[in-house]
Amino acid sequence: MKNFIRHLSCSVLMLSSTALLAAEPAECQKVRMGVVNWTDVIATSAVADVLLQGMGYEVKQTSAAQQIVFGGLRDDRLDIFLGYWQPAMDKNIAPFLAAKQVKVLAQPSMSDAQATLAVPDYVAAGGLKTFADIAKFKDKLGGKIYGIEPGTGANANIKGMIDSNQFGLAGFQLVESGEAGMLAAVQRAVKRKEWVVFVGWTPHPMNINMHITYLTGSQDVFGANEGAATVSVVTAPDYAERCPNVSRLLENLTFKAAQESQMMVPIMEHQEPQDVARQWLRDHPEDLQRWLAGVTTFDGKDAAKSLQLSLKP
Repeated sequence: MKNFIRHLSCSVLMLSSTALLAAEPAECQKVRMGVVNWTDVIATSAVADVLLQGMGYEVKQTSAAQQIVFGGLRDDRLDIFLGYWQPAMDKNIAPFLAAKQVKVLAQPSMSDAQATLAVPDYVAAGGLKTFADIAKFKDKLGGKIYGIEPGTGANANIKGMIDSNQFGLAGFQLVESGEAGMLAAVQRAVKRKEWVVFVGWTPHPMNINMHITYLTGSQDVFGANEGAATVSVVTAPDYAERCPNVSRLLENLTFKAAQESQMMVPIMEHQEPQDVARQWLRDHPEDLQRWLAGVTTFDGKDAAKSLQLSLKP
């Protein structure tokens, strides 16, 4: 009888283990991640990449514009995207949400972000502190407002203000370029103590490397509360049902803006994002523990133990 009970217990354990191993289908092992070329999104995507690889998954990152990423999720060419800024990307994602072609996770991965127009501190000290002040200093600003890459919600907001003459901005020029190009132009201006107004946001190393002031009185052009923003994860609509273990990790993967700004500094200094992510995980075991709560490796084993092995130098 004892042998029977022992045999039955072993059988139950084997069945339980088999059920755990079969929790996700084989296709979940390959995670196709969309990434926009924003350093904060690159940083969080690198963390997810390193975690997933340490858990036995294969990750392929595809860098593309927002609309292409959302289209990739719709067309089953991508699975996840860790960089949906609200409200900056709301207009671009709206048709995909309306058609239920993508899904936004309920809890934001970051709740203390901000994106609006900014100026160097010396410009604010010179009197340019609000959106209404911009037009007063058109000559000093060279009639330019520096945006980011074409097609973004931030640029659309600036163009809308110019076209409608909101805040007296008719006649201003929107200068469009990627994040790196915009920051290079701002840094040149700062070095020469020239006046410049540009799209600023947190998290970002600009808040560490430069002394900047965010403008007020925006009349919600960049969203309520002077551009207060959240960042969320977007997936294919049925991804949570198909791949619950990866989805659980994505739900756990939350950040604070100040924390992420620090993580972004070495990336802006041209260190490999995955190397930066690995070092962050080594230096912040409390984050690793929090992010892996309730998560297993792809084959159902201890995720924390697997990551500790994979993170050894």
